[in-house]
Amino acid sequence: MKLLRTTATLALLSAGATFGSGAQAANICFAFQDLETEFWVAGHKAITTTLTEAGHKVIEKNAIEDANKQLEQVRDCIAQGVDGIILIPQDGESAVTIVKEAQASDKPIAVFNRPPTDLSKGIIVVADNATIAEAATDFVVEQALAGAPADAKLNALIIVGDLGDPNAVGRKDGFYAAINKHADRFNVIEVASEWDAATALANLEAAVTANPKIDLMFTSSDFLFPTIRSVLEPRGMWKKAGEDGHIPLAGLDGDATACKLIKEGYVSATGVQDLYFEAESAMNAILKAVETGNARPNEVIPDPGFALTQANLGKREMDMWGCVLLSEGFLDK
Repeated sequence: MKLLRTTATLALLSAGATFGSGAQAANICFAFQDLETEFWVAGHKAITTTLTEAGHKVIEKNAIEDANKQLEQVRDCIAQGVDGIILIPQDGESAVTIVKEAQASDKPIAVFNRPPTDLSKGIIVVADNATIAEAATDFVVEQALAGAPADAKLNALIIVGDLGDPNAVGRKDGFYAAINKHADRFNVIEVASEWDAATALANLEAAVTANPKIDLMFTSSDFLFPTIRSVLEPRGMWKKAGEDGHIPLAGLDGDATACKLIKEGYVSATGVQDLYFEAESAMNAILKAVETGNARPNEVIPDPGFALTQANLGKREMDMWGCVLLSEGFLDK
């Protein structure tokens, strides 16, 4: 199964389809933790639309960020006799429990993007968060160093995600891998977000008030760029590249807002998760398991990702799912 890389024209392509048109339609439970960010909205759209257009039935379960509720929803799907499960878990620990529950009931399960802490069970489709974050941070580190005196000590701020989520851990590790290449040049300021905009806002305001000189910033998720702007702009710190006082900013996800801000010059780089590759891989793997009768498939499918930067924007922007959405007027809707 292959989907077109556009949410406006999501369709099944007959060429290269893994689960062919002659195969029996499958009942797939799609259990997701919420649809708070552009990434989750686009992933949800890609998966549900493509499966439905291929003739499969999708049973949707939104846990609204409640791990216990999500476990009960998956149990309900199992009781309904679904053929397979695609899961976006609340966190890494709850994902382990849900994968075990599915496999104990002989239901193949694919975990999309947010991996369980145990990668040995289930189909796990996951971005290489550490490498992607390091690449994006490398770019803003070089920008910050290039604009500073050789002996200056600089302040690098990271907005950290929920460390119960392995994605957040990988992104933090990648940030520090880049910073530690120049450890003698940077002080690091950590701001907790818990993947919540209100929490990030309060903590970022406190951090910037205490440390008004910020030389570079990395957010563990692009969805917080509007929050960052709301803190920096009133302080005269929201500047485009080339303007006096510009702070090199980097993020990770690859959403439409990040694409727009890179084009405008406010953001320098973002690490890109290949949403389309990940969604396609999760669907192909779970449908193949259903078709072949493999009740307990175990496989890790890595997404290497890349960093979209001011330097490679012209060549790679349409490889980023958020730029595809932006080109279709997503932010105008």
